[in-house]
Amino acid sequence: MRAWIMKKAPKSLRLQIGLFGRTNVGKSSFLNCVSGQDVAITSPFPGTTSDVVEKTMELLPVGPVVFLDTAGMDDTSVLSDKRINKARKIFDRSDVMVLLVEPDRWDSYEAGIIEEARERNTPVILVVNKIDQGQPSAAFMGRLTELTENIMLCSSIDTGNRDKYVNTLKKYLIKLCPEDFLNPPPLIGDLVPSGGLAVLIVPIDLEAPKGRLILPQVQVIRDGLDNDVSVLVVKEREFPHAVQNLKTAPDIVICDSQVVMKMVADTPEDVKCTTFSIIFSRCKGDLIEAARAAAVIETLRPGDKVLIAEACSHHAIEDGIGRVKIPRWLRQYAGGGIEADVSSGRDYPGDISGYKLIIHCGACMLTRRETLFRLHRAGQEGVPVTNYGVCISFMHGVLKRVLSPFPAALDAFERETSRIKKEMMNNGCGIGRYQVLDR
Repeated sequence: MRAWIMKKAPKSLRLQIGLFGRTNVGKSSFLNCVSGQDVAITSPFPGTTSDVVEKTMELLPVGPVVFLDTAGMDDTSVLSDKRINKARKIFDRSDVMVLLVEPDRWDSYEAGIIEEARERNTPVILVVNKIDQGQPSAAFMGRLTELTENIMLCSSIDTGNRDKYVNTLKKYLIKLCPEDFLNPPPLIGDLVPSGGLAVLIVPIDLEAPKGRLILPQVQVIRDGLDNDVSVLVVKEREFPHAVQNLKTAPDIVICDSQVVMKMVADTPEDVKCTTFSIIFSRCKGDLIEAARAAAVIETLRPGDKVLIAEACSHHAIEDGIGRVKIPRWLRQYAGGGIEADVSSGRDYPGDISGYKLIIHCGACMLTRRETLFRLHRAGQEGVPVTNYGVCISFMHGVLKRVLSPFPAALDAFERETSRIKKEMMNNGCGIGRYQVLDR
């Protein structure tokens, strides 16, 4: 079991703290002060931070966090546009935003940062830095208190007062910490009773890292152990034999989406089953909306554009699920001609309005806030978003079975399917074009 033990919490499970402010306001110095290390290069010259600097640490009693030190958005250097675009993506990722300002300096730039935070409903801590160079006026502080009560004064180069500054920051972080960080949604803890059994079907293929399991599998195992659930891990070929040897039926079976047809065929009808991707869609995003959006696949026609959003940034293999298999299955289902674009990692398109559907991975590498903001953006553009596991199960005709552990999601899918079928029939369109796809 040592092969997959994690030495530290993955970044996607850490509280994401974005540091924002003008160039040379002291963001990197502040990060160094909080961490107690020279994490970021500092200098009196504007634009020293040329890219997002990430620092993971344990900030007790808050817990595991990652600080995201951004380039100043008032950067006017040659590469300023690229730096600013990268910094802007941190808005979507931040669970808490820390805005550093100088005493008595506030205009449209700082106001814009606050507006971005309000749009995302992201809490803000205001840090008045460089108080060693001058104290803020009473009028300035009064203006800040109208915006938030989470204000701290500091000099990030004053090492003698470091503990004071860090303790004040911790106080605000504990106060503002999102509820889904303090009490994250479970993966399987509420699906299996204490003392129950979950069987995980884990293919060992080219995408499985040597000597380890992939992150979703590890996290589901850990969630089961945390909730006093026994976990049996098998490969797809050994699954039928393993089930036959059990004295009692498992409470749930969970598989990789690529073997979902075999899993459904081999799982007793009275046993609930689903996929890792669907489990993560519920934990990181909105499974009910993903199930509803799956019905849109029935309406796809040649010429439609689909976005495949793959949050992992690993090197794609020759027959990868997101880049190759899902687009191929979509074209089979729609009769060819589907234009499938792929985004990977955090390189999410700025304009998604032209897509008929977005198919998102399980988002194990993203924070819940980041995933939900992507869904929010898609909702504003009227673009439905479904999930890898939901999509694959739909196209292979087993979606209702793998949604059985989630009655609300199943109901949403059935209602939307019924609505779309009626609409298509009224428009003279055929339905149910393909039921079984190649594997």
